[in-house]
Amino acid sequence: MLDLTRLRAETPACDQLIHFNNAGAALMPDPVYHALVGHLESERRLGGYEAARLAAPQLASFYTEFAALLGCDPSEIAYVENATRGWDMAFYALPLREGDRILTHASEYASNYLAFLQQARRRGLHIDVIPSDATGQLDVAAMTALITPRTRLVAITHVPSQSGLVNPAEAVGEVARDHGLWYLLDACQSVGQIDVNVARIGCHMLSGTGRKFLRGPRGTGFLYVSADILDCLDPPFLDLHAATWTGPDSYEIAAGARRFENWESNVAGKIGLARAVAYARALGLPAIEARTSTLAEVLRRELARVKGVSLHDLGARKSGIVTFRSDHEHPEAMHRRLGGLAMNCSVLPVTYAQLDLGARGLPALIRASVHYYNTEEEVARFVRAVAG
Repeated sequence: MLDLTRLRAETPACDQLIHFNNAGAALMPDPVYHALVGHLESERRLGGYEAARLAAPQLASFYTEFAALLGCDPSEIAYVENATRGWDMAFYALPLREGDRILTHASEYASNYLAFLQQARRRGLHIDVIPSDATGQLDVAAMTALITPRTRLVAITHVPSQSGLVNPAEAVGEVARDHGLWYLLDACQSVGQIDVNVARIGCHMLSGTGRKFLRGPRGTGFLYVSADILDCLDPPFLDLHAATWTGPDSYEIAAGARRFENWESNVAGKIGLARAVAYARALGLPAIEARTSTLAEVLRRELARVKGVSLHDLGARKSGIVTFRSDHEHPEAMHRRLGGLAMNCSVLPVTYAQLDLGARGLPALIRASVHYYNTEEEVARFVRAVAG
């Protein structure tokens, strides 16, 4: 059971607005804020290099905290600037060749699909879109039927930005293992609200962000790469942190996933994100998942009672992301009006998910994603404002 009184006391902004998580970032708890600002103060007094040297234990904890969170070895974790950059580093490192095929789903995030399109044009790859089942989630049986001798990669989004579904990541992992496919999972929206374990899922690569459900700083991200496939990957670019210049015509790539990192990075952000993971782990991901799921179901139930409001979440299993629209008010107008009432949510345009929202005839949706620090009373007030 989460101590909501303590959690809200450690999140002062909760008292100023109703903040639903995916308006861009979750509210940062005090311990994360103090870790972040504390290092910035150290940089102000000592300079960046000396401050980083003194913060070596906190920086090392980034790898051990994420390893404990995801169920992997610290050497399989990399710190990156954001979730998209982490995903890009993994995808562009794969030795895909002309004629190879990629399996994905209509719920895939826009940035990821743009990368597929670019590489299809540049390298002659083929994209196969897995059909959805009756609930709207990825159809695992249909995925299996699409696999050919040239299929190399399955790349999906665990929890899409534009609907509440949770794709069946573990079932996908079983198929990928049985057919010898690389498996890349975008977990930007799932890590921090769902108990994610890479061994249980069976993915080879997983990317995510600090600013969403983990409640860490913006401009921070992480990448997991299994040691089993590291030797297959060629990082799309290297620097003196990712590799060592061993001679005039030779170099040696760094061991483990840190070959995907950069020398210059946001050190304060790294320390803050490590603290955010420790904070989430102390609360317990099963408790966070249960609380978030319960609040989301309350929000869906109450919105469904509002005349003219339609819910648009998909999937047999749903997350803390709740998407809807009103017959009486355009999503952009509702977003502005709710913002004026100190209620944070966000607008999802069709350009974020052409194969999903476009296929469903939805030009835009409102997204109001709860987190464990929200209350049932805030949900009720939000629903009344939507109805108003």
